[in-house]
Amino acid sequence: MPVVARQIALLRGVNVGGNKKVEMARLRALMEELGYSDVRTYVNSGNLVFSGPRRSEKHLEAAIAKHFGFDVPVVLRSRDDLAEIVQANPLGEIATDPAKYLVVFCAAEATTGLDPADFAPETFHVRGREVYLWAPGGIGRSELAKRLAAKSIGEKSTARNWRTVEKLLALADEG
Repeated sequence: MPVVARQIALLRGVNVGGNKKVEMARLRALMEELGYSDVRTYVNSGNLVFSGPRRSEKHLEAAIAKHFGFDVPVVLRSRDDLAEIVQANPLGEIATDPAKYLVVFCAAEATTGLDPADFAPETFHVRGREVYLWAPGGIGRSELAKRLAAKSIGEKSTARNWRTVEKLLALADEG
């Protein structure tokens, strides 16, 4: 029997401020109905780790919309993709607090049109489909985070803090 790769689905904007409520137990059940196995969720913000056939983000988005009654953008990464993202860690030497260090995951190549030097001491690094963002004063107060959120940095995107990125990789490795 072929080994089925672990995958990570990142849902954007669920369970934030009482909007787009998605119960993680129902989300896990939906994924199992879709033929996925070893389905795990992490925190209540739409982080899924699972095994099964590689399907498109649109496939998952359609299933979620049908099941929950609203649209939710989904960004997919394989376990190996996530391992590369963690290994690359271009801001690791300066990003000392995982709560203030984000990775923005984009469905396509990331582009910002911004110069990191304009936001010091905050900074960012674009690498393929990811934008690494360091906001030492906190994400909520970050001018750079606000500017990136207001700009289109790809077809669709969603951000996770570094602690979550590392935990998702650990969960993927457990499966």
